[in-house]
Amino acid sequence: MMGPRFLILVGLLAAGVPPALPQWDYDERSLAPFVPTPQEVVDKMLEVAGVKKDEMVYDLGCGDGRIIITAAQKFGARSTGVELDPELFKKTQERIKELKLEGRVKVINGNLLEVDLSPANVVTLYLLTDSNTKLKPNLEKYLRPGSRVVSHDFQIMGWTPARVEKVSRNSRVHTIYLYEIGKK
Repeated sequence: MMGPRFLILVGLLAAGVPPALPQWDYDERSLAPFVPTPQEVVDKMLEVAGVKKDEMVYDLGCGDGRIIITAAQKFGARSTGVELDPELFKKTQERIKELKLEGRVKVINGNLLEVDLSPANVVTLYLLTDSNTKLKPNLEKYLRPGSRVVSHDFQIMGWTPARVEKVSRNSRVHTIYLYEIGKK
């Protein structure tokens, strides 16, 4: 029988994620390993989402916080990250304080499946397709019409993207899927 690590590795490789992945200490609550999103892809994700000043951006599985920090610094948004890993959570919290963004950016140490997403105008994801499927009921439950969901490399099955963008970086093509809540 194949274990969860093998299945996740196969999924990542099929999506074009390079084989030199960081070690992933598997936790049953974890929906993806930490694989940093390149800054050019972060910028494009937020641009494709049409993030506006003072909107609320949620990054689920925020890792080192680069999306929530960029949303505040470049787009004037407020942002919240959710990170399960206590070490990444702590590093992100320290970075937010170092940049003096505490009033605009916060990070929650917890399970992204247990977070109320109703304040979000935009939700960003870099999870696996199966993880997006697990998260989909929460997105449908909490997000208001007009909210946007942006997923890096992995689709949300059963939803039709409003827009698909490609970003090339270091001989790799990243795919950005934009979904708009309430639009068919």
